[in-house]
Amino acid sequence: MSRLRRKMVTLAAGVERNFDDMMLALRQRLNADDKLQIVAYRSYGTLNRLYVKGRVLKDKGIRAATDKDTIWNNLVSMYKRFESDEVPNALLTVTFNEKVYNVSTDEEGFFKLNLQTETPGNWDDMWHEVQIELISAPYSFTPGIKVTADILIPPTDAEYGIISDIDDTVVKTSATSLLAMSRITFLNNAHTRLPFAGVSEFYRSLQLGRNGKRNNPFFYVSSSPWNLYDLLIDFLDLNSIVEGPLLLRDYGLDEFPEKASHTSHKLKEIENILIAYPKLNFVLVGDSGQDDPKIYSEIVTKFPDRILAIYIRDVQVADKERIAVEVSKGLGTTNVEMIIVDNTVEAGEHALKIGLIYKEAIPEIIVDKKKDKGELPGKEPIEQRGVS
Repeated sequence: MSRLRRKMVTLAAGVERNFDDMMLALRQRLNADDKLQIVAYRSYGTLNRLYVKGRVLKDKGIRAATDKDTIWNNLVSMYKRFESDEVPNALLTVTFNEKVYNVSTDEEGFFKLNLQTETPGNWDDMWHEVQIELISAPYSFTPGIKVTADILIPPTDAEYGIISDIDDTVVKTSATSLLAMSRITFLNNAHTRLPFAGVSEFYRSLQLGRNGKRNNPFFYVSSSPWNLYDLLIDFLDLNSIVEGPLLLRDYGLDEFPEKASHTSHKLKEIENILIAYPKLNFVLVGDSGQDDPKIYSEIVTKFPDRILAIYIRDVQVADKERIAVEVSKGLGTTNVEMIIVDNTVEAGEHALKIGLIYKEAIPEIIVDKKKDKGELPGKEPIEQRGVS
């Protein structure tokens, strides 16, 4: 980054902080009760550590989306998501196994807690709950704001984990085109955004693995902003796509592009997952639209014995496909295959070949793909959903 550009970014960040401070002071002077909310993010942990993360914001009253919402409804909801009022310096308590921990929010309203569990819990289930309550904030609010955060802890007998991108891997985003991506993001909601055909059943087959326990953990790593968290969670749930922690990105003006790039964010988050579970191997799933092939190749270099397979969905852009093919060839000296696929059935067939899933899963992936395409009854065809 040039010196002038760095100065401009620093100046813009200072303006943003000053504006936030001014608005906070104004609300404090008005001394009115604000409707606040705690947004608790799905996160992950180990047998002796839980990673709790969330945000305290002013509650903008974003209404639940429906498949009948107009473009205007979607635009208003998206505006409210991005025009967020953060609550800095708020104090919260996190309760787990009857023990209480304190944590505060930073200037962007985020809170993080690396919680070390002193007594082992019941680790038979994959998901565990912690209770979070807002205790104090820089201005008045109605007490009693509480939420439950879901924390994933992979079972000790999990066969492998899966780390997946979201944009253009699970949900159609058209990230290779800024105009198309903006149109899809702002004019649609969780009901009308489009999944890729068959992705739900393919991911369920990976979660099931070959031990039949359906206990292989999923992690979603994306460069989408945290402002879209509720939309992405609703999308995954509505389309019956396997639950997992979402690891998104903060787009603050004070973050230089070198520090907060798509590549560095995803590398850091994926490395953190592999470090957290040193005995667990992983399958990586992404697309050719951005830098997933290069990012995943670098992960293989850093963790050469930890990656079982890489699946890259071809976004049908010639230059992007060529880069993905070159990167996959570069992995020829390793034991890791990077498979570039046009659809989930191709990925499933390879997963079967290397022993990741049952052969019975393939017909189910094919049926799910056909339902999504409208070739069989059971789902509304994805081509008929969303803004065309």
